[in-house]
Amino acid sequence: MNTNSPAAADRNWFQRLCLGLLSLFGWRSVFVPPPEPKGVILVYPHTSNWDFIVGVLYRYGYDLRAQWIAKHSAFRWPLGAVLRRMGGIPIDRRKAQGTIGALVDTYRESDSLWIAITPEGTRSHTDHWKSGFYRIALAANVPCALGCIDYETKTISIDTYVRFSGDSEKDLAMLRDYYAGKRGLR
Repeated sequence: MNTNSPAAADRNWFQRLCLGLLSLFGWRSVFVPPPEPKGVILVYPHTSNWDFIVGVLYRYGYDLRAQWIAKHSAFRWPLGAVLRRMGGIPIDRRKAQGTIGALVDTYRESDSLWIAITPEGTRSHTDHWKSGFYRIALAANVPCALGCIDYETKTISIDTYVRFSGDSEKDLAMLRDYYAGKRGLR
């Protein structure tokens, strides 16, 4: 990449702006670049609409070329086209059949693809995680980035990458340990 080009200068300016806004709002950010061109980004906890704004600033600040999944109703007019351009993938949760298979096929067809997924599948309080992120990472044979939006420490991060073993009890215990103490807004 030519970092002396006008386009690169604009991109660097925009990245600095996004990271500067995060800092201005009191957020500390940590980013370890992905080890591979494909993977799943687990984003936890997800408890507020503010998570989206913080996450978008982080994504653009680090030039993280990741897509993200959201319920299909968020993609209605007038914002639908903008959200898709920002990397959004609409998912109709009423039609869960085939979603994981379609995403795994997308991984197989792509040279580079990172998809951010919230394991709760909602901003509302829930006492369990949905298994889609886990099943996708295993079936597509891609690593999982552990992303966090921790309101207690005001830290947003992607700092750890793991490969799941297929032993769900062991893998989920590791995730529970990693996310212990991390707090959402609500």
